[in-house]
Amino acid sequence: MPYVKSTKEILEKASKERYAVGAFNFNNMEFLQAILEAAEEEKAPVIVATSEGAIKYIGKGDIEAGAKLAVEMVRTYAEKLSVPVALHLDHGRDFKIIMAAIKAGYSSVMIDASHLPFEENLRETKRIVEIAHAVGISVEAELGKLKGIEDNVVEKESVLVDPEEAKVFVKETEVDFLAPAIGTSHGAFKFKGEAQLDFERLKKVKEYTQIPLVLHGASMVPQDVVKLANEYGAELSGAKGVPEDMLKKAIELGINKINTDTDLRITFVAYLRKVLSEDKSQIDPRKIFGPVFEQVKEIVKERIRIFGSSGKA
Repeated sequence: MPYVKSTKEILEKASKERYAVGAFNFNNMEFLQAILEAAEEEKAPVIVATSEGAIKYIGKGDIEAGAKLAVEMVRTYAEKLSVPVALHLDHGRDFKIIMAAIKAGYSSVMIDASHLPFEENLRETKRIVEIAHAVGISVEAELGKLKGIEDNVVEKESVLVDPEEAKVFVKETEVDFLAPAIGTSHGAFKFKGEAQLDFERLKKVKEYTQIPLVLHGASMVPQDVVKLANEYGAELSGAKGVPEDMLKKAIELGINKINTDTDLRITFVAYLRKVLSEDKSQIDPRKIFGPVFEQVKEIVKERIRIFGSSGKA
C-alpha cells in the first residue's frame, strides 16, 4: 500500500470507529522492519515515528539527510505492504528539525511546545499548523506536561491538561490531533505507586475537541521482560508501566494514537543480553539480531491487539 501522506487519514478513521493506532518509535532499519512486519501480520494500520534524536542519529548529525533517509526507508518498505503506513515526527521542539521533516515528506509532525505558557504554546502550534497544512501534512500538539525522560524530552514535574483550554487551543490552532496530559510519564519508571490516569479529564477533552487524541508515555513495561533483562545484567528494578485495562479504558474514552517506545527498547535490551550470554562465540550480527527483533515484533503485535487495530487496515 502506498505511504500515507497525512496521518490524519489513519486517525480520523480510528476516532470514528473507536480504536487506537500504535505509534512505534524506530532508530534503525531493524526496528523499522520489526514494526512493519508486525503491522502487516496483524493487518493493522501503523504509525512509525522518529524522535529528533533519531533523525540526528540516522543522518549522522545532518538533520536534513536524516529526515530524508527516514522517509525513503519507510516509503520503500510501505510499498511492499498491504496496510497503511504513516511516518511521524515525535516531540518536535527544534524548528529546524520540524522543517526538515516537513520538507522530507513526513506524514505528520508534532510540535511540542507544552513546556511554554498556554498562549505561547498556542502561537507556536498555530505557526507550525499553517506551514504543514500548506503541503498536506498533519500536526500533533500537546497540552499539559508529562514528567520523565525520553530522548530530548526532560520534565521534572507533570501538569495535567485543562479541558477548557484544550477546547480553545484546538479551535484556534486547527491542530489535527492532540496529546492531553492525563497522568502518564515518559521512560520505564512511570509510577512509584499504583498507576493512576485522570479518565474524567480525558472524557471532557474528547467531548470538547472532537478530534483524535494521543496518549504519550503509554508503554506497558511488561514485567516478564523486565525480569529477563535484570537476570542478564540490566538494572531496571522498579520499572513500571501503564496497565492493559487502563489503556483499553483510555481508548474507550477517545484515545486514538498510542505512543510506544520504551516497551520496544526494553525487549531489545533483554533479548540481546540473553542471546549474547547464551552464545558467547557468535560474531554474526544477523544471527544475533535475528531472534532479538523477532521478540520486538511480537511485542508490537501484542500492543496492536490491545489497541484494537488488528484487522482495521
